[in-house]
Amino acid sequence: MNIPHDSATKHVSGQSVYIDDILINSQLLVGRVVYSKHAHAKITKLDLEAAKKFHGVHAVLSYKDIPGHNQMGPVVHDEVCLAVGIVECIGQAIVLIAAETEEIAIAAEKLITIEYEPLEAILDIRTAIEKNTLLGPVRTMQRGDADAALKKTKHIITGELETGAQEHWYLETQSCVCVPGEQQEIIAYSSTQHPSETQAIIAEVLGVGKNEIVVETRRMGGAFGGKETQGNWTAAWSALLCHATKRPVKIRLFRDDDQIMTGKRHPYLIRYEVGFDDAGKIDAMKVEQNADGGYATDLSLAILERAMLHADNSYYIPNILVTGRAYKTNHPSNTAYRGFGGPQGMAGMETIIDRIARTLKKDAADIRKLNFYGIDKDNITHYGQEVELNRLHVLYDKLINTSEYYARRKAVNEFNVKNEFYKKGLALTPVKFGISFTTSFLNQAGALVNIYKDGTILVNHGGTEMGQGLNTKILQIAAAELGVSNAKIKVNATNTSKVPNTSATAASAGTDLNGMAVKNAIDTLKERITGLFAKEFSKSSPENPSLQENIAIENDLIFDRKNPDRKIPFDEAMNVCNFNQVSLSATGFYKTPNIGWDKATGWGKPFNYFAFGMCVSEVMVDTLTGFYKNLRTDILHDVGESINHGIDKGQIEGAYIQGVGWCTTEEVKWNDKGHLLNHSPDTYKIPSVQDIPEDFRVEIMQGIPNPNAIRKSKAVGEPPFMHAFATWLAIKDAISAVGDHKHEPKFKLPATNEVILLSIEELKKRH
Repeated sequence: MNIPHDSATKHVSGQSVYIDDILINSQLLVGRVVYSKHAHAKITKLDLEAAKKFHGVHAVLSYKDIPGHNQMGPVVHDEVCLAVGIVECIGQAIVLIAAETEEIAIAAEKLITIEYEPLEAILDIRTAIEKNTLLGPVRTMQRGDADAALKKTKHIITGELETGAQEHWYLETQSCVCVPGEQQEIIAYSSTQHPSETQAIIAEVLGVGKNEIVVETRRMGGAFGGKETQGNWTAAWSALLCHATKRPVKIRLFRDDDQIMTGKRHPYLIRYEVGFDDAGKIDAMKVEQNADGGYATDLSLAILERAMLHADNSYYIPNILVTGRAYKTNHPSNTAYRGFGGPQGMAGMETIIDRIARTLKKDAADIRKLNFYGIDKDNITHYGQEVELNRLHVLYDKLINTSEYYARRKAVNEFNVKNEFYKKGLALTPVKFGISFTTSFLNQAGALVNIYKDGTILVNHGGTEMGQGLNTKILQIAAAELGVSNAKIKVNATNTSKVPNTSATAASAGTDLNGMAVKNAIDTLKERITGLFAKEFSKSSPENPSLQENIAIENDLIFDRKNPDRKIPFDEAMNVCNFNQVSLSATGFYKTPNIGWDKATGWGKPFNYFAFGMCVSEVMVDTLTGFYKNLRTDILHDVGESINHGIDKGQIEGAYIQGVGWCTTEEVKWNDKGHLLNHSPDTYKIPSVQDIPEDFRVEIMQGIPNPNAIRKSKAVGEPPFMHAFATWLAIKDAISAVGDHKHEPKFKLPATNEVILLSIEELKKRH
């Protein structure tokens, strides 16, 4: 069913309540974070006294004022809440201020004296590799013998690919309001993807039990992974100030501060060696993935793991060795971002396929098809998982036809022969993306469903709404599973006192996990309700009793399938349930079955299933300016049986455009001191309306249900991001045309105007 996003009218009318809109009382204080201006330095002096005495200031806190643990590392405890004697990146928090107004807080900050002794800073991945600043152990995944196979193969290419950082640029910056309760109680209204972890971090820094802290999240104004762990920071800082002042405190980071302080998508340096035959079939591949983790671990090791798991993308490689390393640098700790390492791993693989095609003077689409995972054979990944229900071949056959790929390839080649200063490029790229948390225990979810006597239903679940339409889908799932109309359902704000110990809304698994937990709760309620009405209906005809298995709930009606005249409206029935002391409240739980993953050996079944998709993109490049125009993009994507077609299509379109940003315009630039140079919307170039393809065709594949998820659907949040590789490689194809496709262009990600121009100039010298 295609119903509007549950917040659509509220967003448009301005009625949606975000953290900054929550009405608190006149006691509300403004929180401010004083952070390091050095990438790596000793703090030689910290004087807060003048700021503490400033009129209107209610608290000025350093690490010495933290009552619990000075720690907010989500996995590894290597990330202090407030700096102790040393700072390790520009943007690291040192002091917190609570004041009556923002202006007072800014004035108080100017009265704080901080003196530094600068230390050597590591500001790029190559230096980190040279100094071996590993954040964790070296990881490997392998199958066969890549070294032996490379010695026998006919063709070998080697190379490296740099992929850049990416700012999340959520519309709502990191925000939290903390409100004190009795004694140690605090309610935190937090813009977080992981309320349970936010609750845990607040409890830890305050030194109290989790039962003293309630975290609530109604909605976020975007997140994209940037609020999976780093939303915890603002919450912890707000909570510390709230605890110290016993008054409500709000921190909402200014846009520039948010960009300076928070982590990005991990930049990667990928090195590879690949062997293949005359047809382009890959025999062996060695890939080395090097990740810039920033100054603390955060989720870098899990992100590295997913990058390694996706080093193959959609291709069967009999002999493969993937090596992964995450390094410490003196940048803010890099973190989760849509795709969670998958895009970096897949970018390396797609570069390799592209290079093989150019080496053999073949069409890259043909090389891709040749190397796809098979249906009945050649369908085991390099980590041991079978690629079940492989949709790659059916997607390819349909998209090649609907996109008119070969006719357009011919037209592009003809255009390039006739035009000197404009060149067109065309590329097709596939997506195979694993769905589940690779940390297996995280694949669980909870729910609480309450039915009231008037027949209305309140659904609570552990997922968070960040604009992706999760709550709309949960509403539809609840209505369909219970057999009532959508109008009877309300999905409540996520609250840790209602559904505890939840996982983050991440890994594209929000609907899969929480939808199944809601279904589990509803199944319990239906069992109770149908059991009662089997007895109630039987009272009228004891000689012909109603059986529970025949009692159905459909279209707001409870009835006996065998005796349809025995029926009662759902609303009336709930009063009967209450009168008969039937509980109309139930918890639900779900854990993903049949997955398991041995991190030590790099072998197992980490994913519940794979999502598939394919994209064809055509661009035109101005070889004199480096400007490119996105002419046409065709996307065919697999979402199983769509729960909400409009939301799924919107996610596919939005993910693709965000991917285009990473692949083309979103260059994150630091100077040699570690200062972020483009930390505002006027200098950081997210995609605009001009970056949307002039001809944009998005189709959801029909007739391919997924038996492994709620209502035969598939996750849709992250997989479409990687469709942007078609546009990225179409640009490379256009550049390559400058040299008649005889030489491999120098290329990296993002392909900015500067990268395009330098690549063209280098090709001209060689041509």
